[in-house]
Amino acid sequence: MSEETTVETFGHSAIAALEKHSQKMAKHEAGVYEDQDPEALHQMRVGMRRLRTALVGFSRAIEMPKAAREKKVGKLARELGTLRDLDVLKASLENHYLPSLPPSEQKDLKSVFKELGKQRQQAYKKVIKALESKDYQNLKASLKQWLEKPKLSAIAPLPITEVLPDLLLPHVSNLLLHPGWLVGQNTNLEPATLLDQQGETLHSLRKAAKKCRYQMELFTHCYDEPYQQYVKQVKAIQSVLGEIQDSVVLGEFLSDCCGETLSAEFPSLAQQLSVFRQEKWQDWEQLQQYFLNPATRNNLRLTVQNPSLGEETETTLDSVAMN
Repeated sequence: MSEETTVETFGHSAIAALEKHSQKMAKHEAGVYEDQDPEALHQMRVGMRRLRTALVGFSRAIEMPKAAREKKVGKLARELGTLRDLDVLKASLENHYLPSLPPSEQKDLKSVFKELGKQRQQAYKKVIKALESKDYQNLKASLKQWLEKPKLSAIAPLPITEVLPDLLLPHVSNLLLHPGWLVGQNTNLEPATLLDQQGETLHSLRKAAKKCRYQMELFTHCYDEPYQQYVKQVKAIQSVLGEIQDSVVLGEFLSDCCGETLSAEFPSLAQQLSVFRQEKWQDWEQLQQYFLNPATRNNLRLTVQNPSLGEETETTLDSVAMN
């Protein structure tokens, strides 16, 4: 009897990630069709986004059929995203703002909810069409076939810890070098003005943070606590900038619905949105200073370059020597 130690490889990690996220995507499909709980849509979209992340992150280790490539998943995920955005707008209005509005503004919001309902119905039809499309059916079939017989590249047998720095550092660099970090620096402009002038830049930074976070989360099991903390901080950037962006989108949606400026039609709601953005802007400024600190940036790079000693998944296999 002998013991063999199996080290987690680039290819092993790819197979595990693709299996996990394709299962998550399929698990919530029925709930999306039923359309009784918006959480099903959210979870299926998360599954698709994570699957897309895995296809990008492990692209050097895997050879995927055309029907199961990243662009196909991204196209389908965007259809779900439109519907999800409308659900988020509705939930935000109902739960966060509506209860504290004066009766007159609550009454005027009925037309807004009616318009939201119309747009949601249209978006839902597009989602169902996407799920019934050949693209989606071929995606599922191709993933299933690939997982049954994975096709890997020549570098797939490399230990995962040997390739992690090369995989992650480009995403970290893309995040750290984004011009969005400098928004509001060396200026006395108010947050509202900065959002008008450079809102798209901050939205782009949020996307960069999201991509970096998703890639980093693929490999949390390969690193120690400092890495986990950096993942949390990157997620915080994504979250706070997302909340600011959502409030801007909500204001624009309300203005489009009523045909007037938000402050004229919904003065109390406009004030609440302004206060909310001010609060979130303060959160953003704290994170901004944290990530502009040279020590933070250097330590993040060093952390990514040094997976923990316990990163290798070792499985002891007992085998009997055959004569």
